[in-house]
Amino acid sequence: MKINSYIRKSISRQFMALICFFILLFIIGGLVLVYWQNSVNNEYVSNREELVEKQALVRQLETRLNDAMFNVRGYFAYNNTALKESAESQQAEIEKLIEQFDQRLETEEDTLFSTELASFYRFYFDETMPEAIAYFESGDREEVAAIANNGATERVNSFQGEMADYLQSVSNSLSGEVSKLTTHIAILQVGFLIYIILVLIAVLLIGRVMVKRIGKPLTDFAVAANEVAKGNEAEIKHDKKRQDELATLSVAFERMYVSIQEKEQDLLAQNEELVAQQDELQAQQFELEKMLETVQSNEDALLRRNKLINGLSSSLDKQEVLESIIINMCDVIKADRGIIVEADSGDFAAFGISNEGAEQFKNHLHTGMYHRLEKEKLSFTIIRDLDVSEKGYHLEKGRVHDLYIPILSAAGSITAIMMLSRFACGFTELEMDEFSTLAKQIGISLDKIHLFEQTEKDRLLNTDILNNVQEGIQLISPNGDIIHANSKFYEIMTGKGMLDIFVGQKWQEWTGQLKEKLEETDDLIAYISKSMRDSSAESFTYKLKEDKIVKVYSEHLYRGDEKFGTVLVYRDITMEYEVDKMKSEFVSTVSHELRTPLASILGFTELIINRDLKPERQKKYLNTIYGEAKRLTALINDFLDVQRMEAGKQTYEKKYIEVLPIMERVVENQAVNATKHHITIHNTEKNSFILGDRSKIEQAFTNIVSNAIKYSPEGGTIDISLYQEDGMLKVAVKDQGLGIPESARDKLFTKFYRIDNSDRRKIGGTGLGLAIVKEIMLAHQGDITIDSEYGKGSTFTMSFPIVEWNMETSEKDAVADEKVRYKVMVVEDDYSLAELIIQELQESGFQVYYSKNGMDGIKKMEEVQPDALVLDIMLEDSRMDGWDIMKAMKDSEYLKNIPIVVSTALDEKEKGIALGAIDYLVKPYPPSQLSRAIMQTLLKMGKIGQVLIPEEQ
Repeated sequence: MKINSYIRKSISRQFMALICFFILLFIIGGLVLVYWQNSVNNEYVSNREELVEKQALVRQLETRLNDAMFNVRGYFAYNNTALKESAESQQAEIEKLIEQFDQRLETEEDTLFSTELASFYRFYFDETMPEAIAYFESGDREEVAAIANNGATERVNSFQGEMADYLQSVSNSLSGEVSKLTTHIAILQVGFLIYIILVLIAVLLIGRVMVKRIGKPLTDFAVAANEVAKGNEAEIKHDKKRQDELATLSVAFERMYVSIQEKEQDLLAQNEELVAQQDELQAQQFELEKMLETVQSNEDALLRRNKLINGLSSSLDKQEVLESIIINMCDVIKADRGIIVEADSGDFAAFGISNEGAEQFKNHLHTGMYHRLEKEKLSFTIIRDLDVSEKGYHLEKGRVHDLYIPILSAAGSITAIMMLSRFACGFTELEMDEFSTLAKQIGISLDKIHLFEQTEKDRLLNTDILNNVQEGIQLISPNGDIIHANSKFYEIMTGKGMLDIFVGQKWQEWTGQLKEKLEETDDLIAYISKSMRDSSAESFTYKLKEDKIVKVYSEHLYRGDEKFGTVLVYRDITMEYEVDKMKSEFVSTVSHELRTPLASILGFTELIINRDLKPERQKKYLNTIYGEAKRLTALINDFLDVQRMEAGKQTYEKKYIEVLPIMERVVENQAVNATKHHITIHNTEKNSFILGDRSKIEQAFTNIVSNAIKYSPEGGTIDISLYQEDGMLKVAVKDQGLGIPESARDKLFTKFYRIDNSDRRKIGGTGLGLAIVKEIMLAHQGDITIDSEYGKGSTFTMSFPIVEWNMETSEKDAVADEKVRYKVMVVEDDYSLAELIIQELQESGFQVYYSKNGMDGIKKMEEVQPDALVLDIMLEDSRMDGWDIMKAMKDSEYLKNIPIVVSTALDEKEKGIALGAIDYLVKPYPPSQLSRAIMQTLLKMGKIGQVLIPEEQ
């Protein structure tokens, strides 16, 4: 250390002056370089800024001039005054730019361009442009063209070329400035490089002298030091004439060498003692390392157990906890693989086991070791040979130790089973006891998860129940803070789904939000405040801004004797309110509609009773009474139809019917009341069959046509069209009446609804007709739509499913062969049912004849003399129904002995049997029952006519 100190002092004194000198040289050279470079940069920046500003001004001038010229040309082309004004506004901007450019003139080229610029400005803006605009505005376009052709265009193009040349000159000057700056920087760099080289040469020369003066003594010291380090004798030479630090260092080194030799012996003795102490310390270190390994092992085991415990308590997700259990247990007990399976649910987690193996263990859980675990409730191990799939690349025999651990619940039952396997060694008794302790902790954790799952399930169930309640429920604390609310409450308050914008809010917050939704905010808040204090507060009804009516009730909630909060129930009574309003209007309308015909009936009846009237006037009054009675009957029938439809008791006897005749009949009946109207039917379809109830379809047509007449008070044409479209048979009724406003169309088919319009109110009506039509159409798998223009009329379109009907009489299919024994006549107006009956009877060996109505049926029976008759009672032919046919047959000598089987939807069996039916089948019934009844009767009769009365089916 002393030698180094002396060397540092010697070097510092010798070189200090040299270093200061060199530093001074570098500082001076650097300052000169910085000053020179700064001057060059400032000159370049100044020149470049001037050139850039000139270039920007010229480009702005070029842009402004081009815009002005284009605007003038656009003005001439499109006569757009805005373009002219834009060109004139550009002139002022160009003058300002020319003034700015004149302030930056430096070179002769700048002066020349400025002169040309001013000249062009005067030429274009002071002479050419005003003159051309004046000619253009006076309509002399030829003079405008002459100005352009007589040198104006050439002058513009020439100036644009000069401006482009000037811009190119400015760009060249900028490039020249860059080249100039590059040259100056290169000169500076070369000069500085030469300066550095000269300084380095001076340093080299001076350093060489210094090394020669100081280096040799230092080399001698180094040689002597090496010899001393090797333990050899060393000779230290020093020049006594030298008085510098090296001389002092030589004397000090010599003294140190002598001191080292004296102390060497002492160090050897101490070394022997230290060697002995080292042997003792090594023995102690070995013991400490063994203890440390034990401590580390215990610490690792503790960390693994802590990790297991943390995994049990850090989550309530069962699958996550199961995976944490099996992974950490394999780590704790050094198992190579393992699995844990819940006994009830079958949920599992595995480590080091394939999916197939896990599924196999789970599927055979209750058929394997489960019974032993259930009985003993203790862990046990099984030793077995390694399977080929477990050996890997080993060919030798091996053993595996399987550990089965039962996981017990708090009640002592097995809640899960865990199986762990080791390939290296077995499990000791101490480990087994430790694993049983861990299994208890696992069981507690699983019990906690099961309890949480059940609690969560109950919570979700309660939430679902509350959210499915059709009333809004809100629970508030005694301070008015919201504790809970269901989704219906959010829907009522916000008009949307469940949004957590209220729960947890303070009284001031959520009552403030109510003010944005309610019209009677103060009254509602006052009611809620009163409900929080008074448990006997009555209900309160309020209105939202969206015309929604809500009724709110309140009840206090207690936990024991302590008041927990207040439950508010919000019930949306908008529909009830509207129904009550509608019913009130309906009662008013009905009272008017009922009293009007009754007043006419009573009035004309009183006239007939109390006065002697001429026969023709009596007939007129009676016709009036008859018409009003029919009107009153139709009104009552509408009420009854609506009642049956609402109760779901409306029945439909559907058959294959043709629409056109029904519509023609409706038009014929309605034409009596339509003296101002002209009703026409346009039919483009040959097949207008549908499957429906004739009376209900006629009622629907009547309501629509009646409405068209009623709401066309000024008369006009009513067009009825029958056509097919999109696989549907459509009936469109178009009138030229009042039309229907857009806002009323979505409610038009609602019961009791009438458009709130004085033009319609005075027409009258109950508002039931269209509702009944809608119900009838839906019952027939059809629909009704409306297309209307307010004030110009409406079109109601009724759509029916199309049915294809190509029924041919059964005589064409009948085969008169030897196997045919009996002939059966079928009288049925429903085509589909007739076809089914005919097919059933033909398959049973009968020869079948068919007729749609009674008159044709009687004639055909007289011709073919059938052995039996299948008869429908309710026939569409108004001239002769089933009862009339049975009476006519009993009066006929040829037909009275033919057995009759009634097949009808009319349940009047006693009347049928009294008229001579052998069997009375009420639709629907199995077709085989009909064949069996006819066959048994004919076989028993042997074709001798008689009337049998079978038991009721």
